[in-house]
This record gives sequence, C-alpha cells and structure tokens, in this order.
Amino acid sequence: MPLIPGTDLTVSDLCLGGNVFGWTADEPTSFAILDRFLDATPSVQRPFVDTAESYGNGRSEQILGAWMAERGLRDRVVVATKASKRGAQGDKEHPLAAAATTAACERSLRNLQTDVIDLYYAHYDDETTPLEETLQAFDELVTAGKIRYAAASNYSAQRLTEAQKTSEKLGIARYVALQPHYNLMERPVYEDELRDVVAAHDLGCFPYFALARGFLTGKYRAGERVDSPRAEGASKYVGERGDRVLAALREVAEQTGVPMPAVALRWLADQPTVTAPIASGRNVEQLADLLPMQDLRLSDDQRQLLTDASA
Repeated sequence: MPLIPGTDLTVSDLCLGGNVFGWTADEPTSFAILDRFLDATPSVQRPFVDTAESYGNGRSEQILGAWMAERGLRDRVVVATKASKRGAQGDKEHPLAAAATTAACERSLRNLQTDVIDLYYAHYDDETTPLEETLQAFDELVTAGKIRYAAASNYSAQRLTEAQKTSEKLGIARYVALQPHYNLMERPVYEDELRDVVAAHDLGCFPYFALARGFLTGKYRAGERVDSPRAEGASKYVGERGDRVLAALREVAEQTGVPMPAVALRWLADQPTVTAPIASGRNVEQLADLLPMQDLRLSDDQRQLLTDASA
C-alpha cells in the first residue's frame, strides 16, 4: 500500500495519467476510464490521478474536476497537477516565479472544482527564477491550504539537491516527491543520478512515460505502422535492445498470464525508491492491460530477466 514519504497520502499502486483526457480521450471516454480505474483500486488505497495545467490547455483538469464533482468523489481521489511552462495565456516567461505559480494554482483549483490540490508539482525546472522564490511560493500555497504538498518534475539531480537544501535552510515546505522519466528503456539518468538523491531526501518517486511512450505494450515493430499519436516517440526504441526487452516482457507475461504492459509497470514499481508508476490509456480497453500490475507479483528471476534484457 504505497504511502508518499513525508505525507499522509496513501495512493494506488498505479498512478493514472490524465494527459489523454481531452486529447485522445473525449469527455465520455475519460469518464469511463476514470470509473474503471476507481472500481479497480483496492478499497484500502485512494485512486491517484496525475494531470497538469498544460494538458489540453486545462481541459484535462476540467474533465477530471467534472468527473469528481458529478460522482461526488473529491475526498476519495488523490489529485496531482502541475504548474507548467505553458498556461492559459500561452508560454510563460518565468514559469515558476511567485506570481506565475500562484496564478497557475488558482486556475487549476477552478478547473478541478476543488479547494485543495493534494500534490502540486513544478512541472519543469525554471532556472530564470531563484529557487528561493519558487519554494517560498509553494510554501505560501501550503500555508494557505491551497495545496497539501509540493513536488518536482523533470529536475536534475543537482537542482533537486539544491532545492531540498534551500527549503531546509529557509525552514519552509520542501518537495516530497519527484516525477522523472524512467522505464525499462530509459534507466541511466534515474538510476545513476537521481535515485540516490530521492533516497537521501526520502522522496516519493512517480515515473512518467512508464511504458516508454507505448513501446513496452509490444505493439510497435520495425517496419510496421501504428495508429497512435505516440508512434513517432515509441519508434526510437525499435532495435536490438528493444527486441530483447520485448522478448523478456513477453516471456514473463506468458508465465504470469497478464498483459505485457502490466509486467513492465510492475517491474518499474518494484524498483528501489519508486512509489508508483504513471501510465495512461486512451480507452477502457487499453486501461485493462495496465490494471493487472496491481495484483502482480514478480519472482526474483522474472525481475532479473527484465533487468538484464534492458541493460
């Protein structure tokens, strides 16, 4: 039962990515995805949904907010969203300046139809704004009760370390989690650089692109066209190493009787310091291939097979 370190937030083994809401999934489809995710989440956990102000220029947040309001589920769901580089008025000159952060949070609160955001991320580092200013802005949002906890996404190991030390020095709310790019096909940056920082500061870790832009579903092959907006991004993994990883995933999937995406997500969830991976489906059928990861238990040999294949 994942607990975000340093918080009282107990979340689901899988974090549902809301990036598809209002993009590849219209509102009725998004509601169906959210309903299915809610039904599949064990009662002792709270469904964890991740979005951002930039997803569909706020449309993702609006759909999630409408669903929670219509179903009366705000207290049941853990909601994460982000202050992004792009907001309602387009690209921001200083995305994490105090005024921009406050305005972004207020907009997200309206979109989500809620009084408080559970986990609020800095979507990308903003080196044009002093860390002190950004962190104090987040601290003020915590003090005002508009967000419960602050977090970082796409930070380098150096900047994340600096941010934590700055919060400690100032005696203000610190980041409690990191959202990095990490999966079976993308390992070195996290494992060689970020993981030690996450462990040292006892942070939660929620990897995005957990299925390598869909490559780890197994539907991408050399010379084959796939009707997906992520096909171009996934195609970069096609090759000898990708074939090894897919073969290992297929072997474990056959042994366990679950879809390949669920195996890939379970491997990621089992990695040291990872709290829960983030993944999305553009319809209920795609989501169904992810959900078995919650009950899946890999043997040491199965986990090692995947680790070796992706080395």
